[in-house]
Order: sequence, then structure tokens, then C-alpha cells
Amino acid sequence: MRLFSFATAEKRADYLRVLRAFDSARAAYVVLLHADDVAEWIARAETGTHAGPAGVPLPAAEIGPLLEQLHRWGVLERSYDGTRAATLAEYRNRHYVYQFAQAGFQAYRAVAGVLTARMDDASLSRLVLPELLADLGTLAAANRDADAERVYTTLRRLDAALTDMAARAAHFYLSLGDLVRTTEITPESFLAHKDALLAHMREFSMDLARFAPRLAAAIGEVEDTGVDRLIARAASCDERVLLSTVEREADWRARWDGLRTWFVSAGGDAPETCEADRLREATMSAIAAVLSLLRRVTETRRGGVSRESALRHLAAWFVDTPTLGSAHALYDAVFGLGKPRHLALEHPDADLIPASRSWWDAPPLEISRTLAETGRAPSAGAPARIARNDAGIRRLREAQLAAQRDRAAAAASLATGAVHERVLDARETEVLLRLLDAASTAWVPVSGRVDGTTGSDNGVTLTVRPCDGSTVIRTAAGLLHLNNRRLEVTATTRRGAKR
Repeated sequence: MRLFSFATAEKRADYLRVLRAFDSARAAYVVLLHADDVAEWIARAETGTHAGPAGVPLPAAEIGPLLEQLHRWGVLERSYDGTRAATLAEYRNRHYVYQFAQAGFQAYRAVAGVLTARMDDASLSRLVLPELLADLGTLAAANRDADAERVYTTLRRLDAALTDMAARAAHFYLSLGDLVRTTEITPESFLAHKDALLAHMREFSMDLARFAPRLAAAIGEVEDTGVDRLIARAASCDERVLLSTVEREADWRARWDGLRTWFVSAGGDAPETCEADRLREATMSAIAAVLSLLRRVTETRRGGVSRESALRHLAAWFVDTPTLGSAHALYDAVFGLGKPRHLALEHPDADLIPASRSWWDAPPLEISRTLAETGRAPSAGAPARIARNDAGIRRLREAQLAAQRDRAAAAASLATGAVHERVLDARETEVLLRLLDAASTAWVPVSGRVDGTTGSDNGVTLTVRPCDGSTVIRTAAGLLHLNNRRLEVTATTRRGAKR
């Protein structure tokens, strides 16, 4: 942690100016700098701007101690340069040049990133989904054609795009959580942007539901071309020469597994939800939170009473008080500090002697010897043991697993036969309605028409295709009529084993 000492030191502004000079020189492929060189780079970088917080440039005599301190913190590395000595006296007076240490450069970049970050720049990356789909198709074709360079570049682009999408989503929901939980909401600013915020989250959720099955199918096509060959080709073109071939293959396999878990659920009796489904659920929860915040802001504006308005009225009352005594009386009445309680204890009959009555007027109250001698309230003894209902928790978990197995069995039963040619039982009907709900999020277009849509859940995929006339599905709960639509339920291919 001492690497970050320059950010909290007394001369932190000067340390940052010196390190910015090293960063500017590094961008020009100049690594080693003397104190005079640092002064020149600072003057060059600050030409046309203020030289510093006080508008004073840094001379080389003041830069030397700063460089030495940065060297002691481990931010800079120091070496001797005898070529700068023009006389024997200068040679004996050692000349040092400095350069960034590897860890010191990372520490500086971290601090610089915090200083230049825009805290309000948070959004969901919706347009990256079609790019991911196109890159997966390119990756499958490149692996099929044994084009190692194209496999490496495409896989690297996929990893970078997915990492950016995950980081932007996490940043967005962190900022949204701060907005929802804050108590200093400005109604005007929130109401000005609430339509765009809700539309942004709704469009992202619809696109994610529409592209998730297609991305899972595209990942399956890539795996059909051979995952081991894919990883080997990517590792052979990886230019990280300090890593062995085995380490590079392990790194790219971990990246591919991470990309796969985003859109393909794990198999088993109780299938785990993939990251895309979790992100969609988080988006729906965020929409509900924003709507709740909107309702709270609307009610506050309609009622005209909020914490801000109450404090403004109270401040106006303090300003209008004629004397200092009346201001103290108002303070005592508002905050209740003028009538102390009886050592934080209440009278046995709170209706007869209320706790708000001053002890000048209230009768004496009996207290314990421990409170009188030590000033601490008597302890009630050791707390009772917590009753843990492990059997009940186990029964609830078993019931949840049984319900998941029943849904998985019902989904498998749906995929084995045509849904229009038989009567569906209650479990099959529940799974079908969940699939239909997932597919219908991308069903309604703004203009034009939708030829078909899909939705996946519990290891099966529902495909809604257009057809002439209406179709009927017979269920245990009644008849389900679909206008110009026909449903097809197929099993989703699980590719959990390594190739």
C-alpha cells in the first residue's frame, strides 16, 4: 500500500505532476529521466495551462527530493548515469536517472483512472449482443477452416466485448442502486430522465431475451467444431511469450468457459441459471425499483412535505425568531433536548410519569446498584441459545429441489411430443406458459411484423412460428387459443463435457 502514499502525501499535487511527466515521456518512448528532464517534460505538458495548483513551475532543485521520495516508496526505480558528468567534481557528485517501476506504474494508472473517471457515465451495453452473435459465427467458421490467426483475434474480441458488457452492467446497477437508496433525491432531475431510464432498461431486457437463445445456439455451433482445437489455435497465436504453452491454453480455456456460462445453462437434475438470465432478472428488479422510486417522488411532490421542505421551513423559523432565547426555546421544542430523561430509564407507570417530564418535576426513580456505582446498566445475562430449525430448512430445500425436478421432467415431456396433439397436464401447462412468457417479450414490434420468436427455460426451447388460422392447445386448466401462431418445443442441447 505504500505505493499509493504519493496520493495522500502533503505534496500530492507535485507528486502527480512529476508522475504525469514520466507518463508523457513513456508515451514518447523515453524511459529514463533526470531531474532536469522531468522539469522540461512538466513545462512542455503544462504549456498553455496553469503550471500547477499555485501557478508556479517546478524547478529541478525541488524535483530531486520528490524523485528520491518516490524511489523510497517503490514507485520509481533509480540508476546511476555517469555520462552526464562534464567534470571530475560532477562525476563524484553522482547523477541519478529514474524510471517507472512496474508496480509503481500500475499504482499511478490506478490513481489517474480514479481522478479522470466520470461517475455518472453508466449504461447497459445493448448493441454488443448482435456483435457477439456475429463474432461467434466468425469464430466457428475460422475454427472449421483451421485459420489460427482469425480464431485468436475473434476470440480475443469476444472476450473483450463480454468483459466490457459485464463491467458496464455492474457499474450501471451500482449507480442505479445509489440513486434508488439516496435520501437527497431531486425530483426535477429524476423526473426529467425517468422515461429514458425506463426505456433503456426495458429495451436491454427485451434484446437480451431475444438474443440469449441465439447466442447459446451459436456457442453450440462453435463447440461442434472442436473446443480443444479452438483453444490450441488461440494459444499458438498468443503473443505472451513469458507464458508457457500450457499456461496460455489454460488461460484461453478459462476465458471460453466464462463466455459459455454467460449464455448456456449447466446441465443436471437442477439446472443452474446462466449469467444472461440473472442479468435479465436484475434488470426487471431494477425497473421495479425505479417505478417504486417514481411513485415515492410523485407522492412527495403531491403532498408537498419532504425532508428538504421540512428543514427549509425549520430554518426559516430560526431566522424569524426575535431573540436568542426564543431560538433556544425553538431548538429545545424541535429536538427535545430541554427535558432530559431519568438516566435513560422509564417510570413503571409511563402514563402517570412520562419519560419526557423533566427530573426537576418528576419523583425520584429507583435505580440498580450497578448503575449507581459503575454508570453501566445491569446486564440481562447470557443470551439464550438460538433455535435453529435445521430439519425445516432441509425440508424446504428438498421441496425446492423436488419442484425443480418436476419442472425439468415436465419440460422433457413437452419436448417429446407435439403440444397441439395431446392434453397437457398441470406441470406441462406451467412450463409452457413460462416459455411463452419468455418468448413474448420480443413478440410485439413497434412497427412491421415479427415472423417468429423463441424462449428457453428448464432445458427446452419454445419456438413460436406464424401460421394460417388459429391453433388450440388443450391443457388440464382449459383451452389455450393462439391466433396465427403455432408452438414447437424442442430440447436444448447441453454441452457440459470437455472435448
